[in-house]
Amino acid sequence: MGRAGGPGRWSAVGLALTLGGCAVVGPDYVKPAAIVPAQYKEIKGWKLGQPRDDYEKGAWWEVFHDPLLNSLESQVAISNQTLKADEANYRQAQALIAEARAQLFPTFTLNGSAQRANSTGRPLTTLSIEGDASWTPDIWGKVRRTIEGQAAGAQATAAELANAKLSAQSSLASAYFQLRETDSLHDLLDDTVKQYQRALEITQNQYHAGTTARSDVITAQALVLAAQAQEINTGIARAQFEHAIAVLMGRPPAGLAIPHGSLTHAPPRIPVRLPSTLLERRPDIAAAERTMQEQNAQIGVAIAAYYPDITLTGLLGAAGSPGVRSVGGANPIWSIGLSLAQTLFNGGLTDAQVAAARATYEASVATYRQAVLTAFQQVEDELVAIRVLAQQEGVQVEAVKAAEQAVQIALNEYRAGTQNFTTVVTAEATALSDEEALLTTREQRVLAAVALVVALGGGWSEAQLPAQTQ
Repeated sequence: MGRAGGPGRWSAVGLALTLGGCAVVGPDYVKPAAIVPAQYKEIKGWKLGQPRDDYEKGAWWEVFHDPLLNSLESQVAISNQTLKADEANYRQAQALIAEARAQLFPTFTLNGSAQRANSTGRPLTTLSIEGDASWTPDIWGKVRRTIEGQAAGAQATAAELANAKLSAQSSLASAYFQLRETDSLHDLLDDTVKQYQRALEITQNQYHAGTTARSDVITAQALVLAAQAQEINTGIARAQFEHAIAVLMGRPPAGLAIPHGSLTHAPPRIPVRLPSTLLERRPDIAAAERTMQEQNAQIGVAIAAYYPDITLTGLLGAAGSPGVRSVGGANPIWSIGLSLAQTLFNGGLTDAQVAAARATYEASVATYRQAVLTAFQQVEDELVAIRVLAQQEGVQVEAVKAAEQAVQIALNEYRAGTQNFTTVVTAEATALSDEEALLTTREQRVLAAVALVVALGGGWSEAQLPAQTQ
C-alpha cells in the first residue's frame, strides 16, 4: 500500500476530489407555470397601483391613518408567542441546512489510550494515539440535492413565518375595527336611549293631560329599558375584542386597556397592482413555490440511491512505551482504504422511493397552483365586497335619513293627537334597525379593506426571502 506519504495516498485523494465534482443526478428545478389572469374581473372603477404608491412598505396598517392602531400593530412581531414559535422553526430549518452541508466534508476523529499490563514479570505501560478520517464524496450529488432541498425548505419556512406574521397583524386590525364598531354601536344605543326617554316624557305629559292611555307610557318605558339593555350588552363584545388584541400582542388581557373611540366612516382606497405581481407579493404562494423546489430536490436524493457509495478512509498514529523511541515516528500505525457499496437487489424499494418522491413533487405543484387560484379569488372577493358595500352604504345613509324624518313626524303627530303611539314605536324601531345596519355595513367595508390589503400580500415581497446561500 506504500508509505503514509507515498504516491498511493495522494492518488486516492485526487481520485476522490475528481469524483466529488461529478454531475448531480435528478431533475433540476424549473418553476412550473400557474394560471395568471391578465386583469382582475372586479377591477372596474379601480385605479391600478403605481410604483410611487408607498403604503406597501411592511407597515401596511398605516394606510388607515390611526395612530393607536399603528402602536398596537408594531408590537405583534415583538411579543406574539405564535410568531416566536414560527421563528424558532425557521432557525431549526437553518440548522438542518448546516447538518446537510456537513456531509460534504470528511470526518476526522482522534483516539488515544494508555494501558499498563504485567505479562512478562514486569509492568509495562503502552501509550497509543491515532487519528482517522473518512469521507464519502458526493459523487452523484445526493448531498447537494439534500442541501438544495433543505435550503428551499428554509425559504418556505421563512415565507410561512411572514405569512403567520401577516395573519396575526390582520387579525389584530380586524379585532381593532370590530372593537371600534362596538364602541360606535354603544354610542348609537346611548343616543337611542336619550331619544326614547324624550318620547317617554311626551307620553307621560300626554297621559297627565288625559289625552293618552297608561299603556302608551308603559310601552315607552319598555323601549327605554330594552335600549339600555342592548347598550349594556355591548360591553361583552368590546371586552372580548380587547382581550383578543392583547393576546395577539403577547400580553395578558389584563395588561391592555384601549380607550373608547369610534369606527371610521371613510375606509382607505387600496391601490391594486397587476395580477402578475401577486405571485411575488403573497408569502403563502412563496411558501408553496419553495416547497415545490424542496420536493423536486428529493427526487434527486431518491435517484442517487441507484448509484454506489464510495468511501475513503485513512488512519495515522503511533504506539509504544513512554521514554522509548517507538512512541515517536519509529513505530507508526497507518492505513488507507477505499470501499464501494452498491445495492444489487432490494425488492424494488429504490423504484418505489423515486416514484413516491415524484408523486410528492406533483402534489406540491398542484398545491402551489391551487394557492395561486385561491389568492386571486380572495382579491376578487374583496374587490367586489368593497364595491358593493360602498353602494349599499350610500342607500342605507338615505334610509337612515328617511327613518329619522319618519320618527320626528310621528312624534309631532302623536303630540298633536292625530296619530297613535304604535306609529311612533314602529318608526323608532325602523330607525334603530336602519342605523344598526348602516353601522354594520361600514364595519364590513373597513374589514374588507383590511382583507384586500392582506390578499394583496400586505406589503410583503418575495425579495425579502433569504437567499439560498444564506
